[in-house]
Amino acid sequence: MTGGSDTTCPRPPAPISDYGLLGDTRTAALVASDGGIDWLCVPRFDGEPLFGRLIGGPDAGTFRVGPARPAAVVERRYRQYTATLETTWAVGSGRLTLTEAMVAEVSGRLLPTTLIVRRLSTEDAEADAVVEFDPRLGVRHRRPRVHQRRRALVCQWGSLAVSLGSAPDLAIEPGRPALVRVRPGRPVTLVLAVAYREPLIHVDPAWAWDLLTEDEDRWRAWTAEIDESLPFREHVVRSLLTLRLLTYSPSRAPVAAPTTSLPEDPGGVRNWDYRYVWPRDASIGVSAFLSVGKPDEARGFLAWLLHASRLQRPRLPALLTLHGRHVPAERELPGWPGYLGSVPVRIGNAAAGQHQLDGYGWVIDAAWAFVQAGQGLYSETWRAVRGFADVVARCWQEPDAGIWEVRQPAQHVHSKLMGWLALDRALRIADTHRLPDRQRRRWRDARDAIAAEVRASGFDPTAASYVRTYGSADLDAALLVLPLLDMESAESPRVRGTVDAVRDRLSAGTSLLYRYPPGRDGLPGAEGAFLPCSFWLVQALARTGRRVEAVEMFQSMLGHASPLGLYAEELDPATGAQVGNYPQTLTHAALVQAALAIRDAPADQ
Repeated sequence: MTGGSDTTCPRPPAPISDYGLLGDTRTAALVASDGGIDWLCVPRFDGEPLFGRLIGGPDAGTFRVGPARPAAVVERRYRQYTATLETTWAVGSGRLTLTEAMVAEVSGRLLPTTLIVRRLSTEDAEADAVVEFDPRLGVRHRRPRVHQRRRALVCQWGSLAVSLGSAPDLAIEPGRPALVRVRPGRPVTLVLAVAYREPLIHVDPAWAWDLLTEDEDRWRAWTAEIDESLPFREHVVRSLLTLRLLTYSPSRAPVAAPTTSLPEDPGGVRNWDYRYVWPRDASIGVSAFLSVGKPDEARGFLAWLLHASRLQRPRLPALLTLHGRHVPAERELPGWPGYLGSVPVRIGNAAAGQHQLDGYGWVIDAAWAFVQAGQGLYSETWRAVRGFADVVARCWQEPDAGIWEVRQPAQHVHSKLMGWLALDRALRIADTHRLPDRQRRRWRDARDAIAAEVRASGFDPTAASYVRTYGSADLDAALLVLPLLDMESAESPRVRGTVDAVRDRLSAGTSLLYRYPPGRDGLPGAEGAFLPCSFWLVQALARTGRRVEAVEMFQSMLGHASPLGLYAEELDPATGAQVGNYPQTLTHAALVQAALAIRDAPADQ
């Protein structure tokens, strides 16, 4: 059944879009089409990497289950409406299939918090496969202490332990590939369990497979509640599933991405850690969930935000950890080669200390959407929202880092627009919630002052468009939210002119957009087209009466998805390669909102 080998064929780095996502709403794994899990942090999204080959190179560890020799992929897909991934290769005269998932629902049962189930099967002929299990923990790629138990291989690093069990029993040693002969009707099942500061629980492979099947049923039930009439429903559902997998279930906070330092500019320095919670990005996801009839996700996030912001309230932090704490200071990892040589590799994020006015707008708008959906705010939540609105009313004239987190603060027009939105939506919420008259007047005066200043200082008559910053001629794709705000009519010449100008002058070809003019952010190197901006353009077109154009653009954007329907934050217009952290919450939330805008748009006149 098994044999050993001391060598492994070199594996060149896979394209980012080659990776599939496995998730359990606590952490996530990225698995390449050769069956290699090349990224998994434990015990949470922002924990230490257990398998880090994606950016740490071969010394950072991997867990590969697949053909023993290079083989062509003949099919790769998620089982419909589930988080279970299937990869099938042509091996000899037959087909070898890897079916894998992480078990999301572990509450109320004696189960490890993280449980990965992987099964190799073949129906028509025997196939040779390999299991390469090489866990290396943390920034120093630490090898484990290894114990061979009766039913599993156990690897330990202090308070963290993992076990690998199999059926039939396989002779597996960390770092040494094990050869496996897979026969028709006799699948090979592997179960990886992770325990951190808790007992390590062995799960029998047959039971683990049953748990995976039960999880599939729960995902199908969850997706069945999503409106059947949604346009592009299959793509919307896949994005919603991805958003749910990237939401940390113990706190209900969505992580921006499960990865760090996947480059915006391969070979360059634009490498950031996104394994944290941006209230802005999370709020966009909340609105998406509310719009498809999923209020529990919105309620959970608002409860988390109330808890997470309490120490810094009324200030809204730009980003937080999954548990609502301060994000670690940004630091570089020496010796890590990075993805395609993109260094430095970073953990932590220096943007945590920035003032970003726009975040208040996104968060209060999400609270307003929650109220619109018939879900009243608890008194403590409303008190927090009032505090946020007070900050905007007091500080809106100050320069900020903006949505793109530039290191030099400026008077960003998009930030001002979102400050206006924060106060406008807070005033709307106040129509059904208690608010002193003096506070109401202060918000209204500040809201009107923002609108007047933006119209006077943020608009370029020559370009017939709003601009990136006061006095600048540069454009900003974030201004595409303008038709959604109601500060001006969506039909007004200024709004339409801004949409047209952004579409024309920030075009990166076909349906792609740069977020601002390339080379204007003070960092060396280039960057790709920013994918959420294209979906914002779809929304803007739909809201300004151009539904046909919106549909065409949405369809074009679907062609830029990975083969599994996943999106990074950016795409290289020259090569079509996805770049940046992957998969990204903001892109998938923007996709859902774009589809909803198409649904709600009237037919073109």
